[in-house]
Parts: sequence; C-alpha cells; structure tokens
Amino acid sequence: MTTPTAPTTPTAPTTGSLRVPGATLHYQVRGDGPLLLLIPGGTGGAAAFDNVIDALAAEYTVAAYDPRGISRSTLDDPEADQQVAEHADDAFRLLQLLSPGEPARVFGTSSGAITALHLLTAHPESVERLVAHEPPVVEVLPDAAEHRAFLATVQETFHAQGLMPAMAVFAAGLQKAGATANGDATPPRAAAEIELPPQAAARAEQTMAGLPYFLGRIVPSFMGYAPDIRLLEELADRLVLAGGQDSHGELPYRPAAYLARQLGVELSHFPGGHTGLTTHPEQFAEHLRKALST
Repeated sequence: MTTPTAPTTPTAPTTGSLRVPGATLHYQVRGDGPLLLLIPGGTGGAAAFDNVIDALAAEYTVAAYDPRGISRSTLDDPEADQQVAEHADDAFRLLQLLSPGEPARVFGTSSGAITALHLLTAHPESVERLVAHEPPVVEVLPDAAEHRAFLATVQETFHAQGLMPAMAVFAAGLQKAGATANGDATPPRAAAEIELPPQAAARAEQTMAGLPYFLGRIVPSFMGYAPDIRLLEELADRLVLAGGQDSHGELPYRPAAYLARQLGVELSHFPGGHTGLTTHPEQFAEHLRKALST
C-alpha cells in the first residue's frame, strides 16, 4: 500500500529543448519517480497542466511539452502539414530522452490523446500504461461520414471567411453532435457557465494565438485519423479510455465510449467535461493518479 505523500512546496521545473525532424520541442520536467509523460490537446501546450503537475510530481517524474507548432515548440517550416504519426514520433523521442530503455506512463487529452493512442500502437514497448481522455477519433463512429462532412464545412469556412466564423461553425457542430446523441436531453454547458481558475483565464491569449494553426492543420488530420483497433485490442490491458462526467454524448466523448465498448474495457469517468483538466484540476489529478496506478 502506498503511503500518502505530505504536501511539498512546488519546485521550479527543469526545462529543455529537443531537436526532432522538422521541429524543436520545448519540454519541462518536475518531480521524482517513474516517468509520466503528459501530452496536451488544443493550443494550451505544457501550460495546460500547470494546475495538476505539482500533485502528480509528488509521485512521478512528470514531463510535459508543447507539441510541435504550439507555443514554444517551433516548426522549421511554419506551413508544414501535420500528421498524427509525426506527433507520436515526437512523444516517442521524448520518452527515449527522458526514460531510455524503460517504459513510461502516458496521459493524453483531446488531440493529445490521439497522439498517445498512436504512440501506444507504434511503440508499445515504450508505454507501460496509457490514459487517453476523450480522443476525438470520430472515424471509429458509425456516423463517421456525417462528421467528415462537418469538418469539411469547418475548413471551407476557415479558408473563405476566416478564423472566428470557422470557430463558430466548429463549436456549433460539436454542440449539435452532442445534443443529437443525447436526444436534446442534456445539452452541453455553455463556456460562459464555467468559471475558470485564474491561471487558465490568463492563458486565453496563448490559446487565441494558436487557433489558426490548430484549426487549419491539427483538426483536419487528427480528427480524420483512424486508430488501429486490432492493435489496441492486443494492448487493451495497458489502456485506460476516459470520458468526462459532464460530457456524456458530446462529440469528443463518443469515440472514447465507443472504443471502450469495442475493446471490452470499462470507460473511466473523470471530473468535468472535455476541459475537466482546466475546470476541476484537483479532482482531475486525483482521478488520473488512480487510473495510472490501477
């Protein structure tokens, strides 16, 4: 039985950079113990984990990084297309650097969870346990064709009208998908109803700066990605699929629930919705700690 660790004063992380093909990755490391690699989604980068990293660092050596093209991780070619396999290779190279020869625990959320799923199937020897929180791999769903058409509309709007109209179409489509799946019984909570912690609110400027790259090059390739279900079945004993307690039926939740049924594993429910990491950091960290050690 693990003895609870007394709270400690947070220490400054060790930061570094890693050259990978086509990019330079910025990463930070904190804590002591077995390696836990955190892969963020969206445009938040490593800062998305600011409110949970200290709780996890009491038990793990926690590494978080900015995915290529996000925040401090720069691309050699700013216009380069982005592929899930390439992002997963970045994660693998970080594992080789920080935990050479030893498998690590990995957590990914949203698009970061898609990266993590590919990492698991491409390099299973490097992953001891993976928690994938709401990976929006809509290609696994029976109604994938509808989502393909929706994503095409988002891209058409982006190129014809610009970022904010496209984001409006994107957000409305995610809500519509959730309402349809729920029979309009439990519509998603509006963003205005959620009070964000001060650190999260302060990251809004970075989030906005990264949106053109995210919407234009991450969303199409990542949400068009189809994981290898056969390989995931073989590796299901080290995979935890997670969904938000408040996001039942919403589009990012549905692939996680569907994959869990396909693989014959239980779907783990984490606090909050798709952004529970931000809105419920303390409870989220505790659920993640348990999921990693089960």
